[in-house]
Amino acid sequence: MLKLLQWLLARDGFLRFIAPVFGRFNPLSEQHRRDPHATWRALREEAPVYRSRAFQCFVTTRYDDVLHVLRDKNFTTDRSNVPLMKLVARLNRRYPDFAGMMERNLLTMDGVDHRRMRGLVSKAFTPRRVEALRPRIQSIVDDLLDRAAESGEIDLIEEFAHPLPVVAIAELLGVPAEDRAIFKAWSSQLVQLLDPLQGSGGGAPIRRATRELFAYFRPLLAARRADPQDDLISAMISAEENGEQLDELDLLALCGLILTAGHETTTNQIGNAVLALLRNPDERKRLVDDPALIGTAVDEFLRYEGVIQFTDRAVLEDCEIGGIAIRKGQMVVAGLAAANRDPERFPDPDRLDLGRTDNHHLSFGQGNHFCLGANLAKLEIELAMGSLVRRFPEFSGPSDPPEWRRSMIIRGPASLPVRLAG
Repeated sequence: MLKLLQWLLARDGFLRFIAPVFGRFNPLSEQHRRDPHATWRALREEAPVYRSRAFQCFVTTRYDDVLHVLRDKNFTTDRSNVPLMKLVARLNRRYPDFAGMMERNLLTMDGVDHRRMRGLVSKAFTPRRVEALRPRIQSIVDDLLDRAAESGEIDLIEEFAHPLPVVAIAELLGVPAEDRAIFKAWSSQLVQLLDPLQGSGGGAPIRRATRELFAYFRPLLAARRADPQDDLISAMISAEENGEQLDELDLLALCGLILTAGHETTTNQIGNAVLALLRNPDERKRLVDDPALIGTAVDEFLRYEGVIQFTDRAVLEDCEIGGIAIRKGQMVVAGLAAANRDPERFPDPDRLDLGRTDNHHLSFGQGNHFCLGANLAKLEIELAMGSLVRRFPEFSGPSDPPEWRRSMIIRGPASLPVRLAG
């Protein structure tokens, strides 16, 4: 069934035919792919808490409402009691590795189990450990740009934004250099966990990638237990709180999550940031003239064109948002991209302002599920964009990519041809 749905949703003609079913919220449409901000703006102004019958959820688009959904304990990431997820769990029983990945995933856990696992991971995933990667990530960026300079024209996604985070994550985890190539294939498949409707091949590719990834990491975990190294895997193994440690399934699921979330999001964010500069040449010149702006620029890139468009939560008890009654068990969508351009929160929100300081964007979420990898992502974006602008200040390319990714969750260019010499 999933494979058939994916096949249908990959056809724009079919999507145009069924468009009336979606009402005001159609994140599958080609028009939304090109300009999702038009959708978010219309909803925020006309129906800020919109009931989508097609998706059986309520869509929130105002900053304060989205922040409330992300922070309030009445909205949970544990969707195990949602009827569709119950069905998925039953179907996954035949695939123990994949079932474990789904059940022991920080993105879908909540409550006591989530606090325990997050507390343990936080002991390993420290700002100090991430900052220690700065020289190595800078070296990776320099190597990629050196290669790009030889040809003078590159696909920025394939040749720069895509390889950078996978090498950085491999360095962080402590994966041997010769094994990093296989990470790329796994990441490309596992990212469908974030948006399975717009993948391909049904569930088989995701299950296969999970099985292969777990098979790879099991002996690596054993090796790190026997001989700890200065890497994240060793730190996660040794992390302890109240006598508890992460078990093997927790560690395997975390390795899969770190690879998937850390790779695809950073790749697309670098692509979005480059597009933002191509569309706003005055701001690019501002960054060229004042490289010290890179700190605020990174947060502005994340606000202006963040990768994750929205997330969702299940409602634990009857409540109201914006005067709209929502019942226990229903789903609420938190429109991160919509909140990030709410004029009630951000002055002149559709303008890229690399010097913006009061910039509490929601691209990394908020509350208990604030992204653990935020510091790593920001470091990678800082070094990638800072180096690109410094070395190739006159780079040029299209203001619109040849194609946007086919995803209602992830926003980013599928490819982006860039001429480095201007």
